[in-house]
Amino acid sequence: MARKKERAVITVTGVDHPGIVAAVTTELAKLNVNIEDISQTILQDFFTMIMLVDVRGVKRNEIQKALDKVADKQKVKIIMQHEDLFRYMHRV
Repeated sequence: MARKKERAVITVTGVDHPGIVAAVTTELAKLNVNIEDISQTILQDFFTMIMLVDVRGVKRNEIQKALDKVADKQKVKIIMQHEDLFRYMHRV
């Protein structure tokens, strides 16, 4: 029987420059985090990306540590929220 997905929403924002998507997705791949959906846009000079990821079997603190390092190096803000928390906070 397949295990239930455990998903998180990751948001990345900051001033646009080359390599942001590559840096974030590379770290997630190293941790075996599957990206189920991804959307990104650039508004003038501002980069925004939202990802829905399957974090099943990976410790969230490991993911957060890796993302914090990427955020520091890329000079962006990265926030990871469990899918349930994200849904609760953004319900209408």
